[in-house]
Amino acid sequence: MKDFTIFTGNANPDFAKKVCDYLKAPLGGAKVKKFSDGEIQIEIDENVRSKDIFIIQSTCPPVNDNLIELLLMIDAFKRSSARRITAVMPYYGYARQDKKVAPRVPISAKLVADLLTVAGANRMITMDLHAVQIQGFFNIPVDNLFAAPVLLEYIKETNLHNHLVIVSPDAGGAERARAFAKRLGADLAIIDKRREAPNKAKAMAVIGDVAGKNAFILDDMVDTAGTLIEAADAIMAQGAKEVHAICSHPVLSGQAVERISNSSLTSLVVTDTIPLNSKSEACNKIKVLSISKLVGEAIIRSHKGDSVTSLFV
Repeated sequence: MKDFTIFTGNANPDFAKKVCDYLKAPLGGAKVKKFSDGEIQIEIDENVRSKDIFIIQSTCPPVNDNLIELLLMIDAFKRSSARRITAVMPYYGYARQDKKVAPRVPISAKLVADLLTVAGANRMITMDLHAVQIQGFFNIPVDNLFAAPVLLEYIKETNLHNHLVIVSPDAGGAERARAFAKRLGADLAIIDKRREAPNKAKAMAVIGDVAGKNAFILDDMVDTAGTLIEAADAIMAQGAKEVHAICSHPVLSGQAVERISNSSLTSLVVTDTIPLNSKSEACNKIKVLSISKLVGEAIIRSHKGDSVTSLFV
């Protein structure tokens, strides 16, 4: 595939290598440097004229550095006459800021979409957007993949699928949890919570029967883990046998790892859309599943012009 090349910045180098291994394609050469004041410099080490370019870069911590890296790489490829540029963002940062929740606040998810488009991206591939409506912020095609096939397979392979209940941590995630429960033949429960401030929420009650069951809390991301731990405590208080959590994006900021280690959670299952830091890797409750084959399949189908619809479910 002479007209097909994958590049990556500093956010997901190991993930990008897994994708390249799946595709049996080499990783393109690019240098990401910084001036002494922190200004980022990009240099592409090979000819990309008329090639189909895929840039793998999550906007994970450090969020702003990784976002600027991605924008500069897109601009560099555009100015190097690449045929098509696809931003592959396993984790789309700023996705939580997708609407106005107060009178004078930005819609940051929309601004990031505009930045990517103006920089020169022709297509976007991402995973488990915080809100699927974010696809409408783009004026370019967006493939929003789901980690569900990988996560469902993991649950089926455990010995916990009997007496199983899938729990949504809030009303907004009920549709996702319902889809999982249907495919697993499991029960459904929902946590009623009230958010008091950003990154702070209070779990109020469990709607549904969890007594004597193996509960899996399903969410798109885990950040400070405050909501997750309160949800786990509420479920255990209702007589659940075990509580596990399963999330696509392990942001794990602040005291998240310590909270998880000391919590009533038996395990936290995440994917590798965001690389774990050393503290997270050392936590024996956190298990990582790879979605690199799923992303690799989306890349090759996009390159060939084949349908990616079957990857959405």
